[in-house]
Amino acid sequence: MAKYQLRVIVLISVSALLTGCNLFRKQSPQATPYPEWVKTGVMYEINTRQYSPEVTFKALEADLPRIKALGIDILLLMPICPTGEKNSNVPDGAKTSPGSYYSVRDYEAVNPEFGSADDFKNLVTSAHAMGFKVMIDWVAGNTARDHSWITQYPQWYKKDDKGAIATPSGRTDCAQLDYSQKALRKAMVSSMKFWIECFDIDGFSCDMAEWVPVDFWEEAHAALMKVKPPFMVAENEDQPAMCQMAFDSNYGWELHHLMAAITQGKKKPVELLRLQSRIDSTLPQRAFKLNFITNHDENSWNGTAKEKFGEGEKSCAVLTFTLPGMPLIYNGQEAGMTKRLRFFAKDTIDWSDTRMIPFYKMLIHLKHRNQALWNPPYGGKMVELSNSSPDKIVSFLRSSDKARVMVLLNMSPDTITTDITTDLADGKYINIINQNHINFNTDNRKCYFEPWEYIVLEGE
Repeated sequence: MAKYQLRVIVLISVSALLTGCNLFRKQSPQATPYPEWVKTGVMYEINTRQYSPEVTFKALEADLPRIKALGIDILLLMPICPTGEKNSNVPDGAKTSPGSYYSVRDYEAVNPEFGSADDFKNLVTSAHAMGFKVMIDWVAGNTARDHSWITQYPQWYKKDDKGAIATPSGRTDCAQLDYSQKALRKAMVSSMKFWIECFDIDGFSCDMAEWVPVDFWEEAHAALMKVKPPFMVAENEDQPAMCQMAFDSNYGWELHHLMAAITQGKKKPVELLRLQSRIDSTLPQRAFKLNFITNHDENSWNGTAKEKFGEGEKSCAVLTFTLPGMPLIYNGQEAGMTKRLRFFAKDTIDWSDTRMIPFYKMLIHLKHRNQALWNPPYGGKMVELSNSSPDKIVSFLRSSDKARVMVLLNMSPDTITTDITTDLADGKYINIINQNHINFNTDNRKCYFEPWEYIVLEGE
């Protein structure tokens, strides 16, 4: 850590005083439909095939106390339905493969690779008893080529220009569904209800949500609300309208890619503020981003967090916890995972490195206790704090009622001294890293940073 008079991890502040007309912003926070437990939530994505040597729900259940000790609230399991075998391809070099999670052979069954239906039910029951919520990754845009619907209801599938069932985006083991078919819509909603009614899950993260019409998702959300209010996440980013009624959150892909570009010297930190301003002005107030430095796709296909962010990995992780939105941790991230997990074959995570665990515990506990960081619309808006090194230093403040968090990050490999040039930052703070008390005022706004140093200050 650098020598500094004030060490403040300041939430990157994007201007809270946004101008222009945004009809979504007229909604009242009290109208937000997502469940109460979501507002302080931190999500943990689980790749069951790679989580343990046993590759079972039972092994995952036995490890729940470790995940609970980390401070996690929400467990998101990658798809748990049986996988397709027909036309399967294995591009990651595996000699044998149990198939892709995202080629679904049966929407109302448990993948025997992971155990039985009772094993999954026991996992959910144990997780609930420990205070977790449980979600599953849901693939609604396509089925496997050996799903029973292929022969029973061929009219439920889109056709290519030769009249054959269409293949979505090069996925040769998948068949693309046609949501102009009302009977298909009814069957898909019924299958989603099945997991809530039979296993008491708490929500869905919907893979490639843009492949399915928005009006179907709205229809599905309304139907699920009658069974149990779910937390709904869309794995998409380009259609904010999806979050007007159907989804509560969508993935922060643009933030992820921007952080990588900044740490690689391809973009300037000021772009972070511009991005957040755009998100604030386009995403409905009832919704928020899922922020991450890695997930199953990024890790397997595009590189580990260390590969993408280098020495800036921790600074970028801080951003995912302090910018508006819900943080997502991918299993193994807290163990400093430095390998790309194979997507189609068993490749167990190495859990031996525990050095990152205190770092993530610190951020999770801050997220939980400080209302300024709660998920929108309950948390504080981000307010930019001007500084004398805007090409390298990101500085912002979030506040809600009497809660405040100030964040300062050196997004460069240089040692820097900078001045915070606004009195918006003034006040008394505690540095969450070393517990030092800091009085930020006119005479004390100079900060010293080592390369990639992050400073987070919590208001006293």
